[in-house]
Amino acid sequence: MKKTALLLMIAGLVIFVAACGNYEEGFHIGVAQITTHPALDAAREGFIAALEYYGVEARFDEQNALNNRDLLPSIADRFVQNDVDLIFAIATPTVQSMFAATDTIPIVGSAITSYEGAGVVESNERPGTNVTGASDMNPIQHQIGMIFEFVPHLETIGIAYASSETNSVYQAGIAAAHAESLGLNVVRSTVTSVGEVHQNMLALASRVDAIWIPTDNTHAEAMPIVGQVAIESGVPVFPGENGMVREGGLATLSIDYFRLGWESGRMARDILVYGHNPAEMPIRFGMDFELQYFVNGFMAAELGIEIPEHFAPYVWLP
Repeated sequence: MKKTALLLMIAGLVIFVAACGNYEEGFHIGVAQITTHPALDAAREGFIAALEYYGVEARFDEQNALNNRDLLPSIADRFVQNDVDLIFAIATPTVQSMFAATDTIPIVGSAITSYEGAGVVESNERPGTNVTGASDMNPIQHQIGMIFEFVPHLETIGIAYASSETNSVYQAGIAAAHAESLGLNVVRSTVTSVGEVHQNMLALASRVDAIWIPTDNTHAEAMPIVGQVAIESGVPVFPGENGMVREGGLATLSIDYFRLGWESGRMARDILVYGHNPAEMPIRFGMDFELQYFVNGFMAAELGIEIPEHFAPYVWLP
């Protein structure tokens, strides 16, 4: 009996060491990001911070496509050729490119609205592939409802997004349906690049009382332009997350992207250290964590909009 127990302990240790791979010398993690803006940066920082907090030794190969999708396949190939232990994919186009490049290297995503919609998992409950991660699905219905508190005369709402971003198209559909259910007129405006944002925002602002933008990478990169159009036209913009509000929006109710990245980091730890299988790890949702109001006091003053009293604790001034 003692011999059997000893053999079982040894077998368990072998399995654990196999699962841990090169843990002692440090894991090699590829970090791929579609572009640079506050939300995606916060997700990356949260991911790395979580691994450091949990004592996971790792070296990171950080690659940024600078909003050029054509660069993503080469980044994915780089990770595959270097045989990284895990890929951290930030944003929808990124995870799609990483998934297209490998079905064996574990991929953990973040700042991705719908993994199912992106075609990288079979279901949120059981991914069934080498992909899992945390979703940045925001409380869109609450965001739309919040606009009435700042714009009581709201009758027509504009929805601006990039038609090339799967996550944005998905969110825009939810927002439009909810706005129409509230009796609002909806005007959609789509772009395919940052260069189109200024002209499209000008045209949209001339037709609506307020504008809502999802967590759209193209508009996030162009938020200073969006904010200037808002000031010139007097039409407030309500983006999907607080980093975009800081850059030129008026207000939002958003998830915490650092916390979102942290959750992705915890999932990466479970895969690398404890041998968990991504195919069996349900997608986690940012809306399950703390939500944050965020109001740009400068934009409110520029637009002559009075901030409702109960939003006072959430006002930010540059």
